[in-house]
Amino acid sequence: MAAVWSRWRLGAVALLCGVLAGCVTPNRIAGTGAQNEFSRVGRFALTVNQDDGRQNAVQGGFSWLDDGRRYVLDLTTPLGSTQARVEGRPGMATLDKADGTHLQASDPDALAQDALGSRVPVSGLRDWLRGRLAPQPAAQDIQRDDQQRIAAFTQGGWSARLSRYDELGPQLLVLQRREPDRDIVLRLVVTPDS
Repeated sequence: MAAVWSRWRLGAVALLCGVLAGCVTPNRIAGTGAQNEFSRVGRFALTVNQDDGRQNAVQGGFSWLDDGRRYVLDLTTPLGSTQARVEGRPGMATLDKADGTHLQASDPDALAQDALGSRVPVSGLRDWLRGRLAPQPAAQDIQRDDQQRIAAFTQGGWSARLSRYDELGPQLLVLQRREPDRDIVLRLVVTPDS
């Protein structure tokens, strides 16, 4: 009986640690204070459902900074330590992982895929986090809410739903993508007052 009680206490402590870890918000990326600087902080959950029934899930925090010429995306573990940083500017993107790996490419989406194991629409987030459509490719199936803010659309292979707007943009983004053998769902929840 003591062994069962000990396992139960251990399980309860692990559950409590998991709940507390889920509350960790990543640090805001330090900016330059430029007038057009845009920043958001929050949590992400990435779920990949394979057609064969397997499921992979990754969650953590994100911090986004965009000054119009360059953007930075930090991805953190549920405990708040930085897992990867993606930086982009026209024609170039870099990925720095916590293990010291440094990668460079022209496509930030491919670099984020390397960090998380699945596609993430970093290039689209630049606009979507502000509640607007990216300039390219053309968006389809655009829906607006009662206040004429973008509520749903399809762009670049992603179906997006945006809601819970504040003065900066949506605080909830749910992005879905169908690939030949799997479905990808990325959920971003922006921390209020970020």
